[in-house]
Amino acid sequence: MKILITGASSYVGAGIYAFLKEKFEVSGTYFSNKLFPELIKMDITDSNSVKKVIENTKPDIIVHAAANPNAVWCEEHKPEAIELNETGTRNIVEAANSINAKIIYISSYAAVFNQSTVYGKTKFDGEKIVKKAKAGWAILQPSLIIGYSPNTTNDRPFNRILKNITEKTPAIHDTSWKFQPSWLDHISETIEQIIKRKIYGETIPIAIPELKTRFDLAKDILNKFNIETKPIDKKDSSPVFDLPQDKIKELQLPIYSYKEMIDKIVKDIKEKTQ
Repeated sequence: MKILITGASSYVGAGIYAFLKEKFEVSGTYFSNKLFPELIKMDITDSNSVKKVIENTKPDIIVHAAANPNAVWCEEHKPEAIELNETGTRNIVEAANSINAKIIYISSYAAVFNQSTVYGKTKFDGEKIVKKAKAGWAILQPSLIIGYSPNTTNDRPFNRILKNITEKTPAIHDTSWKFQPSWLDHISETIEQIIKRKIYGETIPIAIPELKTRFDLAKDILNKFNIETKPIDKKDSSPVFDLPQDKIKELQLPIYSYKEMIDKIVKDIKEKTQ
């Protein structure tokens, strides 16, 4: 079983790549940051680049994680966001169809709940494109993703928390917006189960059941390292989304509580940074 991970140098992609590499024959792509020496350069917006890599690697399954997830950047760079998140996905699907490869697509809760934003709309459209994968497809819809990744430098919420730990500096986090976090290893475990159990034709929301704030997350992680976390009310009026657990239960996929997630993240940090 050969797996190709697109965007394997990104925060999310690197986490998935490192996890699956222990279990399958895995290759990965990068565009500008070659995080692992064995990665293959590929520009997902260039159909020829995509076709060449996929024809050479001949994967059975493509985990498509390459995208720009920064909602602010997407609003400010709409044409580029569409090119990356939609055209790039279309190029992946067309190349996958040429070799009869399945696709597992890392989408977002924004594809369901936040289509008024450029990012949400591009992920929504990306899902429609992925469903044209002839050999089979599966879609994961995470919320805000946290958890240790080999990519510790991208400006992602968890990496900011990690920086507080490594630099031993206090943190300030918002108390206003509540959401259901998604754990990076949970996403990777779910992908492993999809591959092993051949779960295709399914769209799977993936997050913990409990609602939390950014302050909750930072405090509950940083307290374990004796780092102070201060609250700030940013009056974030973003709607609170309820990511249902029905599908993940129906498919008998892994489910984690908030406490289980935090305990495992803290353990990961201690093992990998200290």
